Amino acid sequence: MTQQNTLSQEDLELLNSKQGLYHLFKNKKLNLQKVLQDIRYEIELQALQKELIKMQQWVIENNKKVVILFEGRDAAGKGGAIRRITEYINPRQFKVIALNVPTEDERQQWFFQRYIQHLPKPSEIVFFDRSWYNRAVVEPVNGFCTNKEYEVFMNQVNDFEKMLIDSDTYLIKFYFSISKNEQAKRFEEIRKNPLKRWKMTKVDANAQRLWDEYTKYKSLMFEKTNTENSPWMVIEADQKTPARLEAVKHVLATIPYKTA
Repeated sequence: MTQQNTLSQEDLELLNSKQGLYHLFKNKKLNLQKVLQDIRYEIELQALQKELIKMQQWVIENNKKVVILFEGRDAAGKGGAIRRITEYINPRQFKVIALNVPTEDERQQWFFQRYIQHLPKPSEIVFFDRSWYNRAVVEPVNGFCTNKEYEVFMNQVNDFEKMLIDSDTYLIKFYFSISKNEQAKRFEEIRKNPLKRWKMTKVDANAQRLWDEYTKYKSLMFEKTNTENSPWMVIEADQKTPARLEAVKHVLATIPYKTA
């Protein structure tokens, strides 16, 4: 049976659409099922992105504040999800924050201080590509903080987030979860791509070797900080496109723009 004989009328219409023809000619090897999967993903994503525009407009008109955290292992797809969420919304009303290593002055400040200055003003959405939860996992695993600094953070973070929420701020916490094999595969793809090779850091290079340590601290983080007031949304991210769609849907379900 040929691929064409297995196609429905809807499939044929999708393949003959502008998006379908683009994907058909984009790939050297013809895989109709993969093309159809890509088209359906794009159609669903675009519909959700239209809703994101409405959601942001509600945030702006009602002077709301939104903070969305993206956590997960290296190469889990956090940046790609952020790009899809922010692709069409008003760039003047959102920020993406990806902080560098703290300066010496910042190391001597209250830990949350460097994040507070980036929190949203009314009518704004802030996306943290890694957040204060660096201290819950990345820093202790790689020896970037002391045991005391880690313990202080873990004892303060729930109260900090409660104060944030009590100040009329919506807080969404994503954790993008990938398998060890998938992370290794993505690292190899990054190393081979001269346009992406710059993304690899010393922390990334050690990620596979320290996999079990990351798992231990991740479990402790969930145990302590997955609260009723501020729960984690875990996204299974071995497959990038379903993970992105799930993240967008969760944002839209959490921000009550449709009830206005």
